[in-house]
Amino acid sequence: MSIKIVQKKLQNNKVSLALKIYQEGKSKQYKLKDLFLYSKPTNLNEKNHNAETKKLAESILAKRQLEIQSTSYNVHTGFKSQGSFLEYFNKLGRERRESEGNYGNWKSAYKHLLNFANGNDVKFSDCDDDFLKGFKRFLLEAKLTKSNTRLSNNSALSYLNKVKAALTQAYNDRIITDNPGSRIKGIQQEENPREYLLHEELKKLVKTPCDVPMLKTAFLFSCITGLRWSDINKLDWKEVIYSEAENQWKIHFKQKKTKGIQYHPISDEAYEMLVNDQNQLGRVFKGLKYSAWNNHKLAEWVWKDADIKKKITFHCARHTYATLLLTSGGDIYTVSSLLGHQNLKTTQIYAKIINPKKNETVDLIPRIYG
Repeated sequence: MSIKIVQKKLQNNKVSLALKIYQEGKSKQYKLKDLFLYSKPTNLNEKNHNAETKKLAESILAKRQLEIQSTSYNVHTGFKSQGSFLEYFNKLGRERRESEGNYGNWKSAYKHLLNFANGNDVKFSDCDDDFLKGFKRFLLEAKLTKSNTRLSNNSALSYLNKVKAALTQAYNDRIITDNPGSRIKGIQQEENPREYLLHEELKKLVKTPCDVPMLKTAFLFSCITGLRWSDINKLDWKEVIYSEAENQWKIHFKQKKTKGIQYHPISDEAYEMLVNDQNQLGRVFKGLKYSAWNNHKLAEWVWKDADIKKKITFHCARHTYATLLLTSGGDIYTVSSLLGHQNLKTTQIYAKIINPKKNETVDLIPRIYG
């Protein structure tokens, strides 16, 4: 195997540069785009240009040599680093179709990548520190929403993290020999207010009819079990188990979002809420579907029908579950386990909302009037 820089004379006193690779009896050339030499430099500027260009070409040669040695080059397919990062990113996104929310984030990140690249392809070799820094600025500064405003910090963070995750995977797959994502600082996450329902409001919702009865049941079930929409939607009767040893109903399932196995105890009331199915086979909530119409009906049921002036989505049920447990004296470690959080920091956000100890402590301040 050999690799060298070759030249080709052009018009206007210029010479193009390319890498010529000879391996397994075959040769292949890769033009060094935008790099050229003056064949007969006539002044100091042209001489300096030639010197700097030769240094850059030698640097590229050394980099490609390293790729060949690390098996990132194939005589039939060429350098892996010359492949399309956009196609690779899109492929990784498609592999996440099972999770609607995560897949949607990958699709959005891909859309912004295309926008950032002005519709041009992006090769792996283009993905250096400057590329990633530029994409980060693009997400934070460009007006990318439908209302022609900037993305929220958390949306920008999510999309940047998807690109960094793809680069890490490409590094692990030995497509690239250097991962710029490991060096580029992320975007600061903002803490958004978490809407939740009080116990009194839940009791009010129980008494308030909903246009979609199964949606009402599923939402209230989430409020007192903490299960995500994705896990409730796919909940199967075979996952609902009664433990005689513990005298407790449980749900044994794999979380769709985190893929973690959860052995989740539920109350008798929660079990009694499950859709009555004498055969108890297949999905528990048969016919339950995710749609914009159902989201609208849920919000309308809470805001208009029950007269609870809060902007409630299905995910607010998990917030409600967490705050109910903490308000009732549950410790944060157990609450974190019940929510299936992989990081205690995620649960600690709820502790900022509900902290009985703080309430007890501020009541210790003696009165200053009377």
